[in-house]
Amino acid sequence: GAGKPPLYGDYEAQRHWQEVTYNLPIRQWYFNTSDNNLLYWGLDYPPLTAYHSFLCAYIAKLINPDWIALHTSRGYESQPHKLFMRTTVFVADLLIYVPAVILYCFSLKETSTKKKASICALCILLYPGLILIDHGHFQYPLSLGFALWGVLYLSYDWDLLGSVAFCLALNYKQMELYHSLPFFCYLLGKCFKKGLKGKGLVLLSKIAGTVVVSFAVCWLPFCTDMEQIMQVLRRLFPIDRGLFEACMFSSPPPRLANIWCSLSVLIKIKNMVSPQTQLKLSFAVTFLSVLPTCIKLTVQPSLRGFKFALVSCALSFFLFSFQVHEKSILLASVPVCLIINEIPFMATWFLLVSTFSMLPLLLKDGLLLAYAVTTLAFLSVCVASFSIFDKTSAEDLQLKPFSLSLKGYVSWFKSFPKIVRSLFLLSVTLMGVLSLMSAAVHPPQRLPDLFPVSVSVISCLHFLLFLVYFNVVVLWDSKNSRSQKKIS
Repeated sequence: GAGKPPLYGDYEAQRHWQEVTYNLPIRQWYFNTSDNNLLYWGLDYPPLTAYHSFLCAYIAKLINPDWIALHTSRGYESQPHKLFMRTTVFVADLLIYVPAVILYCFSLKETSTKKKASICALCILLYPGLILIDHGHFQYPLSLGFALWGVLYLSYDWDLLGSVAFCLALNYKQMELYHSLPFFCYLLGKCFKKGLKGKGLVLLSKIAGTVVVSFAVCWLPFCTDMEQIMQVLRRLFPIDRGLFEACMFSSPPPRLANIWCSLSVLIKIKNMVSPQTQLKLSFAVTFLSVLPTCIKLTVQPSLRGFKFALVSCALSFFLFSFQVHEKSILLASVPVCLIINEIPFMATWFLLVSTFSMLPLLLKDGLLLAYAVTTLAFLSVCVASFSIFDKTSAEDLQLKPFSLSLKGYVSWFKSFPKIVRSLFLLSVTLMGVLSLMSAAVHPPQRLPDLFPVSVSVISCLHFLLFLVYFNVVVLWDSKNSRSQKKIS
């Protein structure tokens, strides 16, 4: 949206939030006033985002007050300001996200040497989806970084620190709800395992107290009256906008790779079902899709099951929940990065598809060259580092328990590696061809949205298959499986 009034783009949204938080009192940050038009990039993220915007604005004010001047700074896009804004993202990366990735990789038992840990960290940090969105569509990586710190702390059994870290993630972006059920079920399962009449009850009380205090600290300035709290919540969850509000970057048919937008190509859901029914339907389907994984994690809590549940639940939320955005696939992709050392073949495949699914958004942002370069670099490093084509057996893909349960019924499991490799090559070829056609070929006049719709539908079909795969891995995982790995 650079240089395109009246809204410009997400870059302007982040700049405008700095303008609002610096110049207006806290009680006005989320309210519509003459100085804060909520229709012009009004704040719609939790308080921690607002505080971060204020901090950036304070530094911006010291450098150039014009960058955040009330009203007159709208659409400000000078080169020095772009450098400042890029720097704020880079600093956030270096302080929160990158250290979490590096420490995570160096603490894994599977990465027993520094070289293996470095390779694992390099592959995660080269994931093109996050690079392209954070620096192209423009957002900060803090919520994902805090969530990674939460996973890291829980890996060491530092449950209270893990709870604090995830509370910070949730108070930075409400989309971290995608990860909330695995965190909740894993910690609850640990409490059950310790016994709710003894140590388990003590742990549960400590975790509950930690969560309450963390939220209270983040929300304290907004707790002056109930109207303040309700207004913030209304901004965070604007359910009256409808099922497809997040597809605002495209006219119908939508370009989002979730089930509702893909189905709308054939079935006009918005015309057939009322907004209230849409909300109920999406809630019901999302709840049912995450239920098996959550039950398994609560009954048999394990670190390995927790990481796979993060992927499965986030993917379910992306596919079935209400008001999904194209870049929400990052919430499933980052947990996949955490298991890239365990299932390098499937993780690499998923991460390629997740980047491809955002192609219409990336093309809109003028990121074709960056998309091609980062994707090829990521694929090359993964192939060279993990020898992914040699990791396609049922055991390598964590499907051994499932294959044993089907023994005698499914004869093609013997040729399973060859089938999987063929499907991967077909998938990559299809994504490459569609990427080239989207960028270089004019669609037929009768079907102007042919390529973006094709991208969304094909990506959605991939994600549905991946959802089945990850659920199978979680549900067929034995409690005492030798493949359960804990961090040393």
